[in-house]
Amino acid sequence: MMEKEPSLTNNDIMFVKIHAPWETLCKYAEQMNIRMPFRKKCYFTDWRSKAMGSRFHLRCRQAKSWLPRNPMKLDKEALPDLEESDCYTAPFSRARVHQFTINNRQTFFSNSTRSRIVHHVLQRTKYEDGKSKMVSPLCCLSLLNYYGHHDRMLIAQSVNSWEGINRLLGNGTYEAAFPPHEGGYKSRHPIKTHGAQNHRHLLYERWARWGIWYKYQPLDLIRRYFGEKIGLYFAWLGWYTGMLIPAALVGLFVFLYGLFTMDTSQVSKEICEANTTIMCPMCEDSCPPWTLSDSCVYAKVTYLFDNGGTVFFAIFMAIWATVFLEFWKRRRAELTYDWDLIDWEEEEEELRPQFEAKYSGVERVNPISGKPEPFQPFTDKLSRLMVSVSGIFFMISLVLTAVFAVVVFRLIAMEKFASFDWEFVKKNWQFATSGTGVCINFMIIMSLNVVYEKVAYLLTNLEHPRTESEWENSFALKMFLFQFVNLNSSTFYIAFFLGRFAGRPGKYNKLFNRWRLEECHPSGCLIDLCLQMGVIMVLKQIWNNFMELGYPLLQNWWSRRKIKKGGQNGGQKIENKVQLPQWERDWNLQPMNAHGLVDEYLEMVLQFGFTTIFVAAFPLAPLLALLNNIIEIRLDAYKFVTQWRRPMPARATDIGIWHGILEGIGVLAVITNAFVIAITSDYIPRFVYAFKYGPCVDKGYRHEKCLRGYMNSSLSVFEMESKNGSQVQYCRYRDYRAPPWSPVPYDFTLQFWHVLAARLAFIIVFEHLVFGIKSFIAYLIPDVPKGLCDRMRREKYLMQEMMYEAELEHLQKERKKNGRRYHHEWP
Repeated sequence: MMEKEPSLTNNDIMFVKIHAPWETLCKYAEQMNIRMPFRKKCYFTDWRSKAMGSRFHLRCRQAKSWLPRNPMKLDKEALPDLEESDCYTAPFSRARVHQFTINNRQTFFSNSTRSRIVHHVLQRTKYEDGKSKMVSPLCCLSLLNYYGHHDRMLIAQSVNSWEGINRLLGNGTYEAAFPPHEGGYKSRHPIKTHGAQNHRHLLYERWARWGIWYKYQPLDLIRRYFGEKIGLYFAWLGWYTGMLIPAALVGLFVFLYGLFTMDTSQVSKEICEANTTIMCPMCEDSCPPWTLSDSCVYAKVTYLFDNGGTVFFAIFMAIWATVFLEFWKRRRAELTYDWDLIDWEEEEEELRPQFEAKYSGVERVNPISGKPEPFQPFTDKLSRLMVSVSGIFFMISLVLTAVFAVVVFRLIAMEKFASFDWEFVKKNWQFATSGTGVCINFMIIMSLNVVYEKVAYLLTNLEHPRTESEWENSFALKMFLFQFVNLNSSTFYIAFFLGRFAGRPGKYNKLFNRWRLEECHPSGCLIDLCLQMGVIMVLKQIWNNFMELGYPLLQNWWSRRKIKKGGQNGGQKIENKVQLPQWERDWNLQPMNAHGLVDEYLEMVLQFGFTTIFVAAFPLAPLLALLNNIIEIRLDAYKFVTQWRRPMPARATDIGIWHGILEGIGVLAVITNAFVIAITSDYIPRFVYAFKYGPCVDKGYRHEKCLRGYMNSSLSVFEMESKNGSQVQYCRYRDYRAPPWSPVPYDFTLQFWHVLAARLAFIIVFEHLVFGIKSFIAYLIPDVPKGLCDRMRREKYLMQEMMYEAELEHLQKERKKNGRRYHHEWP
């Protein structure tokens, strides 16, 4: 049944409301193999375990009654819809409809299930341009779903037979197609006394409100309202956020350990007391020599992030990433069981209209459906893929060019700040150089992200993917590659290249023979990496949250403002939004972005990379990620419930391509953290000094006192040119080189080669150890819990028994009713 409703605010818009009757829902529910409630669950236990279990559970309930109630749990009394279904489910069949638990036909199929059925029919409904078939097949569909279209664009030119609502949306016949929300999300009466008006109101009060940020998410209700695909995203986001809690606590502990032991650090003490240690100038023209004690604050801040807990935390985070992914597999298995997705197989997707239009002249038989369909030749696919890969490499080279520009800026800024007139800036030129470089780098990152999205969209369309899922996976992979390289390229430069090729006094390496390459501070380069990560992580999260919520709020505010002023194109003036019907209120909301959940997953996956890849340099990264995700969950919930049109419910059994990307990041994190500790951090040089050159050599223990004299050992001597025939002056610089009075001046010392060998050995041992632990943990943790496997097998057995008993009971009732026996009936 189809109804038409003109818009109250725009006379050019006509709303078409489609309703699906019971017979249509049953027909397509059977075709789509949708599982529906069948019988009450029964649990088998023998009498001994039952008696012991009852006594055990009774004592557990008594003990729990003495404990305070968990404030994070949802109130089941206030959320009756969250009570778990205690029924077995089976694929729906019209022939066995009497076997299913149908208390009310209006509520037997949930709203999300109805929306999926209607969308399934609309995707496969044929129409002909210019004939009445364009509308008539849609008249029999429904479900109180509403599809808005532009009335003036109904007449088409050609007379070709096509299929699917997506093609009508693509050619502009329809402006939008969306299921409506179930009503308003606010009520004048409190939900505790008057109850929820609808599921949308319930979701807002128990999920999207900022005041319940500490509560668990109502995943079952989210799945019922938005579908399994969106439900899995929020389940994964909630699981990731919960797993960040131990990582954040350990990272905070490592940071506090550095804070409380900062004053006892032997290296910091030696730097702060080095009033007579003259360091070589930072530039060759206008920069005077400086005293090592001037960088006392810089050395203490470095110790906060480069202390004895760094190695432990890096190993912990590598294991944490594995545990997170392995336990997510178990959590996903439980959700797919609870949401009846175990036996669900993804339907054969329809072809994208762009693919059909491009390759309509070349056909082959689909091996699944057995029908002829457009086909992309291998040579054409390969050539387009090569062009796409070339575009990816070109954009990556653009990123590297931007990083090179930032490096040049840092070199110029270093000279300017080191010779600055203001004494405060001159004394803290390291912070000034790093801070300004990070801010400029962040602006370049956010500007290039806009370009990358358009380029990724263009390259993906150039490939002409066959289906929407192939398009989404290709687009997601390109966006991840672009933004990952864009976000982390400058971080990789600071971690592994900064100060490595600067040269030495008297023989500095210069860029374009003009700017001297940047050096590390005598206490190490780790603080530069830490500052880079902290500033970019904080600024990017603030910007993303603003764009996710602020932009839709502004757009929806502007739409309401235009409606109050009198509508568009002769529409009525609406004083109160409540006067508008629900479908028109939803039309004035913002549609879910065209990329689906790609942007949501991309933001979190990039954050996961920042949290794990360079976590050895910034132990507060998990804490910042945790705080951001607590806000992100409620922000996304508020956006889905109040600011966006209701998206089309879709089914899914996993998070798709993102799981493979997360596993790749976990492997990369082990390698990068090994190099950060060995190369960027001063952990290895201090370790070598303590056991080979320090005062505790051959004493069998290690303490801060064993690092006495480390700073002097890590600084080399350079003979400066005397001015006006005055006495020869010496300055110090960070390196392991022979003094100018040695037989081979400025040659690498034996300590340099010991440190280098220790660094290489640490990288090999660290990687093999952590990869071994990760593989062992992955082997120990099964993807599906054993209890769940037993329940699935038990349920399958009981389902067969109950279906047989139900059929036998039905036949016996028919015999009594008709008074005759069936020849195939058992006695």
